[in-house]
Amino acid sequence: MSKHEENNLVTGTGRYETAFLDGANALYIEQQYERYRLSPTSVSSEWQNYFDSLNDTVSPLRASWERGNWSGTGEDELTSAFDSNWHVDGAEMAVKIARHHEQSNPAAGELTVDELRAATLDSVRAVMMIRAYRVRGHRAADLDPLGIEPPGYHPELDPASYGFTEEDMDREIFIDYMLGLEMATVREMVDILKRTYCGHFAVEFMHISNPDEKSWLQERMEGPDKEISFTPEGKKAIFSKLVEAEGLEKFIDVKYTGTKRFGLDGAESIVPALEQII
Repeated sequence: MSKHEENNLVTGTGRYETAFLDGANALYIEQQYERYRLSPTSVSSEWQNYFDSLNDTVSPLRASWERGNWSGTGEDELTSAFDSNWHVDGAEMAVKIARHHEQSNPAAGELTVDELRAATLDSVRAVMMIRAYRVRGHRAADLDPLGIEPPGYHPELDPASYGFTEEDMDREIFIDYMLGLEMATVREMVDILKRTYCGHFAVEFMHISNPDEKSWLQERMEGPDKEISFTPEGKKAIFSKLVEAEGLEKFIDVKYTGTKRFGLDGAESIVPALEQII
């Protein structure tokens, strides 16, 4: 764009009166406007007059629909998992650790500042790892019975990502009953988390906004004694109901071909589940 054309553009004269609508000039005008927003004197007087005429109704530095009171950071666990900004109250955890130490070891005396800091750091890291499994553990679930695609590596589920080394795996850490345990080693935590979230079925529930509903699920899934196991007869009973559900679907499809209906496709497992619940 020549200087003459630019002057015509910003002064609104000549055939360039509506040239700002041209996509070819959009990036250039945006750059000029950003410079004007940061420092009005950094652009020519023509550009200053043009942007002044806009009455500052649009700003490329902020979305026009942005809420003025928006905090900018998510406090819920699901949002924290995606932006890796896990929020753990270290001060509150330190108080709980000190109280636990006082109750369990009354003759040992108070923890030193360094000991309390190290214990708190371990607890915070452990909580972060547990939350990561709750949100993303399903990504490492073994859902391929044929073993065609090997499970991938997910660093957010690796204890090493939280500063735990092999020497730390058998050291007890205060986790405040998050997995049904007040104290647990990293190895115990990982075993429970993998069994709960990375087994042969995936669990994904952190999108639930109701805290009571989330706690209800966590209490029934997480813990050293919450492993799900079926007897051979129980497995046969479940398989029988799956066969019956699939057989009914095929029968209805043959009997009423082309008829609009609502089927069980992809949800046959709900039949034995409902029978168990009832």
